[in-house]
Formats: sequence, C-alpha cells, structure tokens
Amino acid sequence: MERIPMARPTWNSEMRSAALATLDSKQWVKGAQGSAFGEEFAEHCGALSATPCQNGSSALWAALRIAEIGPGDEVIVPSFTFISSTTCVLLVGATPVFVDIEPDYYCLDVEQVRQAITPKTKAVIGVHLFGQVYASELIDLCKKENLVLIEDAAQAHGATQTYADGNSHTAGAMGDIGCFSFFPSKNMAVGGEGGMLTTTQTQFQDRIVGITNHGRSPDLEAIQLGSNLRMSEVSAAIGRLQLSHLEQWVGRRRKNAEKYTAALATHPLINAPKTRPNSQHAWHQYCIETENPTHLIAHLDERGIDARRYYTVPCHRQQVYSAHHQFNSDFQNTERAAASLVAIPIMHELTAGEQQHIIDALLEYQ
Repeated sequence: MERIPMARPTWNSEMRSAALATLDSKQWVKGAQGSAFGEEFAEHCGALSATPCQNGSSALWAALRIAEIGPGDEVIVPSFTFISSTTCVLLVGATPVFVDIEPDYYCLDVEQVRQAITPKTKAVIGVHLFGQVYASELIDLCKKENLVLIEDAAQAHGATQTYADGNSHTAGAMGDIGCFSFFPSKNMAVGGEGGMLTTTQTQFQDRIVGITNHGRSPDLEAIQLGSNLRMSEVSAAIGRLQLSHLEQWVGRRRKNAEKYTAALATHPLINAPKTRPNSQHAWHQYCIETENPTHLIAHLDERGIDARRYYTVPCHRQQVYSAHHQFNSDFQNTERAAASLVAIPIMHELTAGEQQHIIDALLEYQ
C-alpha cells in the first residue's frame, strides 16, 4: 500500500474543464465566476452575502477592518489555533487578548471570554477548531455585550449546529462576519490559495465587497482602507464545483470519524475526540489524545501513515508575542491540548482499505 497522506485534494476532469474554459474566456478577474461563487456560498451558509477573497488570513484581516477595529481596541482570541487567527489583530493595530479553550471541544471557553471583557473589548474571534463549532452561548454573549463576533470558519466547511430555538445554523452564519480558507488540505478547495468572507449583518455587506477591491465603492472611489484581495476567476470556477460536492464530502468525513471513534472506544492509550451536542462536526481534522504523541506518530510512520501534531506552541507563547503581557501565561486546557493531540488522516478521499490500515495500526499501538 502506498503511503497514506494527511490530505489528498480532489481534482477531476470536470474541474479541469471548468478551469480551462475560464482561461479560454479571457475573463480572468472580476467576472461572472466570482460573483456566482459568492452567491452560491452565501446560500450554502445561510448568510446574507459572501465575497471570495485571496485566502483565510486576508479574510480575517478584512473582517477586522470591516468592523472598524484598530489601535486602542482589544479583540479576544483563543491561543490554541492557527497563528493567523491572532496575528490579524496585530495587523490592524489592535491588541489580542488570549483566553483558554474548553477541555472537550477545543473552542473558546465562553466563561473565560466573559471574564476577559473590558471597556476596550470590541470583538471576539471565535474559531471552529478542526471543524468543531464553538458554543452557541458565545453568540449570545457577544450580542449581550455588543461585541462583533468574527467567525473563523477556516476549518469548518459544512459544520452545523442546532440552537436552543430549534433552528439549525451552518458555519459562515454563526457570527457577524465569517472567514473561510480554501487551502488545498481543507474540506473544499479552489486549486490553490483562496478564501471567503460572509456576513449576517446588513451594515457589513457593502463594506465587505469594497474592502476586497481596494476599498472602492461601485463608482470606484476609495471610501475605506482596503486592498486587492480578489480571487481569480479560475479559482472561483473550481470552487463552485467543489462547493457542489461539499455536503457529500463532509458526509464521508463524518462516516470516517464514526469508524475511528468506534474502533478506539476501549483503547487504553488513545482517546477519540468528542462532538459538541446538537452539532454536526465538519471533521477537517480528526485529533486523538495520547500521553506520548511523538511515540504514536513514529508508530504510524513505520506503517506508512502520515500523522501530525497541531499547535504544539500555543499562539501566546510564540516569539511574535514575546513582548505581550500574556506571553508567560498558563492556560491549562490549551497546554494540555498542545501536548497531547495527534491528527490522523480523515480526508474524504480516504479509501476503505486505507482507513482499515490506519485502524489496524492504531489498535496495534500499546
């Protein structure tokens, strides 16, 4: 059996034809593909609107600019996340305030967020980590405190949650402004780098469109500080086709997760991840807990299986924050997750034979 990678992006003749047709059209930027991709993605999420952009990191920067966050403002962020979820705050001149995560679901601890709010707090960046959605109580808290909730959904394509009122919501419509990444390892991609901005608030709709196009209004006057964050038409054409398969692909990931969880139910050294009640995990990553992650990764490597640790150095302890007042802070759940999690392949392209090989290797680990 060939080595099993962590990710295997989907690429087929349909996507190749769409890319070539777009190139042949010679409408490579600012065309119908980008507009259609935004409309279709907004419909998928249940958002008011969506605008394609260059990548997830630029989406986060743009979201803060759209919300008019800047010097003197504080933004609450998790420390256990990809670094761009926090450095975007520095890029607009604001101050990130780090808080701990929940012990079971690895998303922001809502009570810790509540305690971190000050008169300077203007926004919260909530991350749906690994495809697990954050608690709906975070939405309630931000509404109560009049804080902008920026939804980092870079790993959550297709995740859903049912709220107390019985309504189901999809990632991208669980905050005021949503940010997605279409990096090749994600649940869906665009043939390279790519991102998406969504919003559920009418006051942000026009600003989102403008900020990705040099901050210009429809009559081409620069009315806000923006940049060229546009997605190419070729990427948008590929993204549209990938989006049409997203529900099916996420369904495969969920079935893969179910098989792993069942197999690990009684394992003495490995704990399977938990799923938040009343939610559907998107399973961008399936992260297992173990006391000796380095040993487990070596065990899997010997059997031709890629595995990796995530966020072993929490954001607040990275050198970019060496002058930050929380640089030496101890966040118990963050530190535990950083020391114990190992991601194993769960991609929708995983074959039944490959998954069985992975399960056999995990069960051999003693």
